[in-house]
Amino acid sequence: MSVKRIGILTSGGDCAGLNAVIRAVYAHARGHFGWDVVGIHNGTAGLLARPVEATELDDRVLGSDMLRQGGTILGTTNKGDPFAFPMEDGNKVDRSAEVIAGYRDLHLDALIGIGGDGSMAILRRLAALGGINLVTVPKTIDNDVGVTEESIGFETAVQTATEALDHLQPTAASHSRVMVLEVMGRDAGHIALSAGIAGGADVILIPEIPYRFAAIEEKLKALRQRGRNFALIIVAEAVKTEDGQSITAVHSGGGKGARTYGGIGHYIGEEIARRSGAETRVTVLGHVQRGGTPEPKDRLLGSAFGVHAVDLIAAGKFDRMVAWREREVIDVPIEAAIAHYQAVDPAGALVKTARGLGISFGD
Repeated sequence: MSVKRIGILTSGGDCAGLNAVIRAVYAHARGHFGWDVVGIHNGTAGLLARPVEATELDDRVLGSDMLRQGGTILGTTNKGDPFAFPMEDGNKVDRSAEVIAGYRDLHLDALIGIGGDGSMAILRRLAALGGINLVTVPKTIDNDVGVTEESIGFETAVQTATEALDHLQPTAASHSRVMVLEVMGRDAGHIALSAGIAGGADVILIPEIPYRFAAIEEKLKALRQRGRNFALIIVAEAVKTEDGQSITAVHSGGGKGARTYGGIGHYIGEEIARRSGAETRVTVLGHVQRGGTPEPKDRLLGSAFGVHAVDLIAAGKFDRMVAWREREVIDVPIEAAIAHYQAVDPAGALVKTARGLGISFGD
């Protein structure tokens, strides 16, 4: 096929490294192939707008400041599924045809979508319905996209959580406290596990491994017997209560029934204080993990993914997701990547490492 003009959009929650992908796509597509690159604003919402909200990218995106800038210059959205778009009257309408029409209005030959598994599933349905030549790039701080060993945004989120533990440790020791740090992790505990090991946590709680407060109390008791006057606990937001209940909250502006995880850290802290009498303090990182300057790994991964995505278009290989495996950029069918999310393996290397270091999972 003859390619002259491609589009790129970011979809789902923002994270560090997105702008590195955009920069790499433009640099390779424009510099090597001479293609025009159109940046679509706010994910599929930009394609729903009339006129379509998009900008033809130029050499300004080649600046090294793009590598250092968090978030996404194109904007993004994690709501408004075009196949079940929420209307003001409360009904949900299929607006997928409008998204496809918006894509056609831009006269594009192919589309690069940067997103997590949910975004990729929607984009793949749109591509199949509208004959869109689609290539995707995995991004999620949760690192739960299947097939790829790492997604854009994960490394920076882990660094942020590790730094939080670094800051909490001295004040925990100074005041003889148990510090509980709640981190993101929609369904998987990768951030809590990696940061917990790197940051010297005593207890790591993740959704993949059920816990008991009795086991946590045993760990805290053992620390005291060794002369330690403090403890660090890191917990993923998707961890349930001991009896298996999820803790969620409604955020303002999220619309009716828009609930997200949040509050498990306070539950853990209050229960530990009640059961053991320990003085506890809770810190919730929240969206601090999404923003900030991207770590070098996210800049490198984003750059490598962007270049490979352009090469896939040049080769006429579509319905593919770029991925990282064994220190190489590869590509796999999108269907395989979104077939299942990548949870923490309770028998995996990092869990074994943590246990070998004496870290408790509360089990």
